[in-house]
Amino acid sequence: MRKNEDKKARGQGLVEFAVILVAILILIAGVVDLGRAFLAYIALRDAAQEAALYGSINPTATTEIQNRALDVLANRVDTSNVVVTPVTTGTCGNSVNTIEVTILYNNFLVTMPFLGTFIGSQSFDISTSVTDTILSPPC
Repeated sequence: MRKNEDKKARGQGLVEFAVILVAILILIAGVVDLGRAFLAYIALRDAAQEAALYGSINPTATTEIQNRALDVLANRVDTSNVVVTPVTTGTCGNSVNTIEVTILYNNFLVTMPFLGTFIGSQSFDISTSVTDTILSPPC
């Protein structure tokens, strides 16, 4: 009688371990993907700051501003999914002349396949924007 109880206890422990293991793997996958998304956000933010700084000196050079941001992102993220949008506001007579650089990373892929079922999709968008004062040319 005792042998059967020991086997049942070992079987129960194995089932509990399997259930806990799935939960732990989901948590680890979430942490890994959250870390990747956070690093991508930081890279986008750095690129937007660099592009806004360049745009504060050359506000009309839209293509160069976009290229500046893409150069910063070149080795960090897949730049084929990145959209850089510089927008200048204010007029020369206005005391506030600003440039805002917005960077959107379309379809950031979640690496763990089963994690997409919890967030509703296997990808999501990451965006950031930086506003800087236009320094040159002076009015």
